[in-house]
Amino acid sequence: MIARTKDAAFIAGGTNVVDLMKCGVTSPATLVDITRLPLNSIDADAKRIRIGALVRNSDVAHHPAVVEHFPMLSNAFLAGASPQLRNMATVGGNILQRTRCSYFRDPAAACNKRRPGDGCDAFEGFHRMHAVLGTSDACFATHASDAAVALVALDAIVEIQSVAGSRRISLDEFYALPGETPNVENDLKPGELIVAIEIPHGRAHRHSTYLKVRDRASYEFALVSVAAGLEFDGDRIDEARIALGGVGTIPWRARAAEDALVGTSGDSAFQKAAEIALAHAVPRRDNGFKVELATRAIVRALETVRHGA
Repeated sequence: MIARTKDAAFIAGGTNVVDLMKCGVTSPATLVDITRLPLNSIDADAKRIRIGALVRNSDVAHHPAVVEHFPMLSNAFLAGASPQLRNMATVGGNILQRTRCSYFRDPAAACNKRRPGDGCDAFEGFHRMHAVLGTSDACFATHASDAAVALVALDAIVEIQSVAGSRRISLDEFYALPGETPNVENDLKPGELIVAIEIPHGRAHRHSTYLKVRDRASYEFALVSVAAGLEFDGDRIDEARIALGGVGTIPWRARAAEDALVGTSGDSAFQKAAEIALAHAVPRRDNGFKVELATRAIVRALETVRHGA
């Protein structure tokens, strides 16, 4: 039905699509309710955990296997939105949620993401919350999801289904940088549905955390967030995971910073790794503070993991 109907959209928790309909940003001709599909289970074994796309955010956050083996993911889900929204929102909807850029959500403002070629009022307007990594001359809106930051750090795989069959893609590859086409946000094709997220167990996944820095303690989007994980061989770091939120146009995996940590003894290398993670940042008039804030947040997150706090 979704493939045959023009301008149709799936709806499950509805916490994003209904919000955007109220703002006048989107107006799908048909909403297809998928809440009764059998996609609401969490299955864990020795190699991986598989989370159905319709599992509620709060259920993932409190699942024993997630808390024990992927604490950064549990922390990230608990850092998002409010308890009421976490009880409604689904995993599939969470990773597809659209930017909270105020210009994107205002139909009267120019926005290349909403109307390609329209321009972007954010460049001359107030852009304190906007991205410094992965930006383009067309768009520098931040990605809004907390959970997606942790999932990118954990090498999560997206399972996608359509009438043509199924396919799998890493979440890191799933998201698209804005470039000249900021309206294209991910690799999901018309008629395709995310059915699950799979996360392999990893050495740095268990010793991990998610740090979110924001203007108020709850129900607020990130100025900066850090998903960090470390695994040690004796005193030396054997594996590292770092991903950033609130500073990137997509959930931002800091692979060069991870590489810089491997083989070091820890604390003394954290500052250098953090500077590497932000080396290609493009700060603008109102959001330049994010570079220093993110650098400090990375160091703090790594210290938290290192010392088990």
